Amino acid sequence: MADTSDTRTPAQIEADIKRRREVLAETLDEIGVRVHPKTIVGDAKAKAIAHVDHTVGRAYVQVNRVVSEVRAQLVNDQGAPRLERVVPVALVVVGVVGLLTLGARRRKD
Repeated sequence: MADTSDTRTPAQIEADIKRRREVLAETLDEIGVRVHPKTIVGDAKAKAIAHVDHTVGRAYVQVNRVVSEVRAQLVNDQGAPRLERVVPVALVVVGVVGLLTLGARRRKD
């Protein structure tokens, strides 16, 4: 059998009940704030923004890396263009643009 004797005075028991009610009221208020639609929407927006920021940051790093690698291929250490690499790339770009232009004109006719 469990010991059910309580040595607290009625005033101590009432004070304990009052404290527990206050804690319970705070907990219920906190739960109310957490489940409020505005709070849920705000949390969802914050998570979406954080995800987009993270994705954009990663994309920026990737693009920056690719640009640096391409630049290293087309420019020497002094910053002068490497003509042996720039000229063929320029010719390919001009050819592709020309083909796309011809294709667009043929579709219009």
